[in-house]
Amino acid sequence: MTAARLDHVGVRTPDRVILADVSLALRPGELVVLIGPNGAGKSTLLRVLAGLLRPTGEVFLGDAAMRALDAPARARRVAYLAQGGLIHWGLTVRDIVALGRLPFTGGGRLGPQDAAIVARVIAECGLEDLAARPADELSGGERARALFARALAVQAPLLLVDEPIASLDPAQQIGVMNHLRAQARHGRAVVAVLHDLGLALRYADRIVALDLGRVVADAPPADIVRSGALDRLYGVRFLHASHGDIVMTAAADE
Repeated sequence: MTAARLDHVGVRTPDRVILADVSLALRPGELVVLIGPNGAGKSTLLRVLAGLLRPTGEVFLGDAAMRALDAPARARRVAYLAQGGLIHWGLTVRDIVALGRLPFTGGGRLGPQDAAIVARVIAECGLEDLAARPADELSGGERARALFARALAVQAPLLLVDEPIASLDPAQQIGVMNHLRAQARHGRAVVAVLHDLGLALRYADRIVALDLGRVVADAPPADIVRSGALDRLYGVRFLHASHGDIVMTAAADE
């Protein structure tokens, strides 16, 4: 059973190939981390999965072809957090998180179940003290946490997050990664784009490495390290050490 599947997917512009012949299966209960250098196609792959780009090849959500689903159906199946998300309205944090329930309420009032989900996510993300604060009074990190909570509130089978830890302090980064792992353990398929290789290796069930629009490695973290894929991908030699649940990865001089 798969939550989503890409079959020979491609995306190109008149100037270059962004994704080339990408085939990938995403399973419920799995946290998949996408890694790769800038311009490798990671964010584009997430946008394809979110239904925001129409590629060549086929995209499936569950057993349904993406092209056969209308926008509301896609919105109930996929939650997407874009990189560097902006908030252009003076909504409160509570209202922002509640936007995650729009695919189910159709813009109407929150029902009791929807309200309970919003309250629970706000509590889980530690946003209770900010719940009534307008978005235009939030710091960058607070805004990022509010948008992350909105994505969690969808409770979709497929959760896509692009650099969700970029503007957060170390404690908040670990909190977000714990949330992503918990979402996977609750049976969702979670796909995250990360540049922090230490966190990727520590939390991922599976790492998919992209380079020049192609999948060049797809394996559990330990296998990725042993294979030398990181060295080839980034053009530097990596040193890797682990102790208990702590994983450290660093580039080394030759």
